[in-house]
Amino acid sequence: MDLPVDEWKSYILQKWSLLPKSVQVTISTAEALSDIFLHSSSLLQPEDEMFLKRLTGGYLVGKDPDAPLFYREEGNKKFQEKDYMGATLLYSKGVAHSRPNTEDISLCYANRSAALFRLGHYETCLKDVARAQTHGYPESLQPKMLLRKAECLVTLGRLQEASQTISDLESNFAAKPTPAASQFQILQRTLCRLKTKLQEKEHLTETFPAVLTEAFEDMELREENAHICSASSSISLCMDPLKGRSLVATKDILPGELLVKENAFVSVLNPGEMPPRREGLESKWDTRVTNGDLYCHRCLKPTLATVPCDGCSYAKYCSQECLQQAWDLYHSVECSLGGLLLTLGVFCHVALRAALLARFEDVGKVGMKLCGEICNRDVCSPEGKTLAQALSHDLGGEREKKDKTVETSIPGCDINGKYENNYNAVFHLLPHTENHSPEHKFLCALSVSALCRQLKAASSQAFTADLKSSKLKAAEAPVLCPELSIWGVAMLRHMLQLQCNAQAITTIQQTGSKENLITESRQVRLATGLFPVISLLNHSCSPNTSVSFISTVATVRASQQIQKGQEVLHCYGPHESRMAVTERHQKLRSQYFFDCNCPPCEREKQRPSALGPGREAFRCHRCGALLQGDDVLSCGSTSCLESVHQYHLVSRLQDLQQRVALARKLLRKDKPERAIQLLLGCQHNAASFLSAEHSVVGEIEDNLAQAYAALGDWKKSATHLQKSLQVVEVRHGPSSVEMGHELAIPEALNTIQKAEKVLLVHCGPWNDEIQELQKMKSCLMDLLAVPMGPNESGPKGTLTQGKGARVG
Repeated sequence: MDLPVDEWKSYILQKWSLLPKSVQVTISTAEALSDIFLHSSSLLQPEDEMFLKRLTGGYLVGKDPDAPLFYREEGNKKFQEKDYMGATLLYSKGVAHSRPNTEDISLCYANRSAALFRLGHYETCLKDVARAQTHGYPESLQPKMLLRKAECLVTLGRLQEASQTISDLESNFAAKPTPAASQFQILQRTLCRLKTKLQEKEHLTETFPAVLTEAFEDMELREENAHICSASSSISLCMDPLKGRSLVATKDILPGELLVKENAFVSVLNPGEMPPRREGLESKWDTRVTNGDLYCHRCLKPTLATVPCDGCSYAKYCSQECLQQAWDLYHSVECSLGGLLLTLGVFCHVALRAALLARFEDVGKVGMKLCGEICNRDVCSPEGKTLAQALSHDLGGEREKKDKTVETSIPGCDINGKYENNYNAVFHLLPHTENHSPEHKFLCALSVSALCRQLKAASSQAFTADLKSSKLKAAEAPVLCPELSIWGVAMLRHMLQLQCNAQAITTIQQTGSKENLITESRQVRLATGLFPVISLLNHSCSPNTSVSFISTVATVRASQQIQKGQEVLHCYGPHESRMAVTERHQKLRSQYFFDCNCPPCEREKQRPSALGPGREAFRCHRCGALLQGDDVLSCGSTSCLESVHQYHLVSRLQDLQQRVALARKLLRKDKPERAIQLLLGCQHNAASFLSAEHSVVGEIEDNLAQAYAALGDWKKSATHLQKSLQVVEVRHGPSSVEMGHELAIPEALNTIQKAEKVLLVHCGPWNDEIQELQKMKSCLMDLLAVPMGPNESGPKGTLTQGKGARVG
């Protein structure tokens, strides 16, 4: 959730409505962020903080000493059911709630190593074995875990280490035989089997193929820009009095060329669905899995075996190294504020983290100014600079005042004219203070004020120290001291910036295990980040670039040829292939505060008759022509007088979508025959009132393709898959990201390959079914062949558009 939870929003909006009109006017008309912040902060009362504290208490982010046993027992149940993935995640939750150097954490690590071993994650299993031992795993249980360690080492071919581990085990057995005779015999048999396996490995003359390393030159910038950090030399930074900053091609750019490869200045993992605890629940511990359980909270890499923060149960990392880096940079301050940050939302969290990261940069005179002169005088005094003026002046910043003189230097660049990925660039992203509603500014200001007060109350370390220092210093200032107020203004600025400048860091998640016949993949928003260079890209409803993400790194590629002198453009979300012009304009105006005049918008505005209801249209059941209108839809054919109320068609569509969803559930339960029967009825129904390019029509065809593939009817599967691809291509274009995803992992081809692998084992290569499968695979691969672009060397050149949308 970007903004604070609904309860806090409602509370603050009610507080705003009860303020005297004069106070509302003062805050509404204030131009300087410092005035907005200080006026709002003075209105934050103890009862407001108590209400927020109650909301914060709903999130279980501390270490609960009773939780590890609960999660370990729940994990054991999953393990007995052979659901090793589920067991791993539950053991991880137990690890997160355990204190370091306790039996609880050592047992959770050991149990997780067993689940990881069953999943075939041998390297990770070994790390958990080491962690369990580091945290004091009981001596009596060591043999069983060491056997697991030895088996991992043998499997990985690390024979010398395996031999040493087995030798240690034999010595352990000789010195301290296991008291339980039955258990001892099992361990001895396992040890003998392992020794035999090790001897076989040692006597084998194994030949390992040379590691094939492909140099992905296109994953690196061919020639980095001397004036724009993380950008190609093919683009330049320009300043326009009306449009502001933009990126322009300095030469002709071919499709697929890498233009920007930028690491986020700051990013915060989206917590996912984390509803607060409610009174009366049987269990206060949640067994559901969220993004926070699957990805590192610093680098965003996927990880099953998370390493938790020692102080809280929320923050988890992929390694001890990531944990330490996060602690040094920001988590030492954030650790005790987990529940508050979840309550105040991701934008507030990003704003805090951006300010924390700023302490480690040399941002010119601002450090000395903030911690020196301004701190020692009344920050509200009329004769002195306001906080915003001080920040803006000392960072060489742009002021958001009307009728100001346009500066010759480009905002965000350093004194040498270079635009870096640093706090200076982040600070100069526009907050659009004058465009936000007074209520929104009040909500953000009070949220930041409450956070500032908790920072002082919760931390024994200074929030604001020497910006050049890499270590925090002891706090000496009183609550809301000048330093903290100044950084409160900075955080308010960042919070307002995020509505227009935040990037949704996305990833593809798959549902269903590898063993399942039907799996799904979907794009999910993993985190929210600030990318100063990518924020320079202006919007187009038909962009010429694509943005994608790997971990915290964003890449921008040309999705079509860009001529020299042409602006490099990105889609902020509203794309011409997905929304009509009126809906796009409404979204862009409400979130980004501008009216789009890109070519697609101009074309659609000049040809209103061609707009119609778009590709999500209803069609006449008599003649098949598209229906037009608002409440009452009329047939677009001049020879047909048919009309129908829109609510009737919407009701039919909702009923159809429910039946398609039911068919999907039948597919997941391996009941393809029943799914096909239901889907064929849906197909007939859809043809009677939906346009041929409607998304539901494509969904029905895609599901039919999967169902027939599940039954081995490859010919029908290919037919329906082709129809599904035709809908995607018409709706989004042949080079769209949607078309790329459809071509990249077709379910029917996956199913054929699985069936071919199984039948080859059981029947051999000359079986009739195998040959039929191979013919169908060849047919599908021909069907899915992707035309090559001018600079593409293989299928990896498939172009994508517009998925790295900004968020708000």
